[in-house]
Amino acid sequence: MAAPRGDRVPRIGVTGMWSNQIHGLRFDGSAVAAAVLRSVIRAGGEPLTLFAESALPPEERLHGLDALLVPGGSDIDPRRYGQEPVAATSPADFAAQDDFEAEMMAAAIRLGVPTLAICRGFQLLNVEHGGTLVQDVDADSPHRNSVHDVEIDPGSALAAAIGAASLPVSSYHHQAVDRVGEGLRVTGRAPDGVVEALEHETAPLLAIQWHPEDNAGEDARQHALFAWLIDRARARMGRDA
Repeated sequence: MAAPRGDRVPRIGVTGMWSNQIHGLRFDGSAVAAAVLRSVIRAGGEPLTLFAESALPPEERLHGLDALLVPGGSDIDPRRYGQEPVAATSPADFAAQDDFEAEMMAAAIRLGVPTLAICRGFQLLNVEHGGTLVQDVDADSPHRNSVHDVEIDPGSALAAAIGAASLPVSSYHHQAVDRVGEGLRVTGRAPDGVVEALEHETAPLLAIQWHPEDNAGEDARQHALFAWLIDRARARMGRDA
């Protein structure tokens, strides 16, 4: 829903993925899934794509932004969690992509900037808190490309946001959380036990393994995740006014 006339629309920083090839461009570029951007707009925010390089430190890049969204994308470099890549691991085209998004999330946590982390963002959050990943789940895993259920901790911020104890989710990932990082709480799991949602102990941050942008336009529970981000952004705007 759009903001009332006269109210400033929350500005949501969305980390872009540097890609070696983008249709319509002669050289490399930076991309964000259109469904993610539409979901932010539908919830009442204005998405602003953040490029992976900047002359500014992360804290300064967050000035003027009211929330941060770290979406899905390529695999995290497994060396960040003490492993060598397996054949199926496909890291980002740009070597500093992991550093860029990790530094933006860390700055958001320090500053109390509301954050939503999706799929790759969810996995990176876990790694940056000392957790590890399974680099390649079983070939017949429902996580690779299907819809499956997720059970939500009834006392979690996630449950409060979506108003449900379980929901079907759009899933396409071949990696998964193994050891959970310090300072993070598991608030959602798939029927096979795979971790699907994490929350930070102190920061306004929700992290999910699935892709709510796929059907946020039709499913109010998925839309509610983006609405949560915009609502927290507006609350922060009010405190800073």
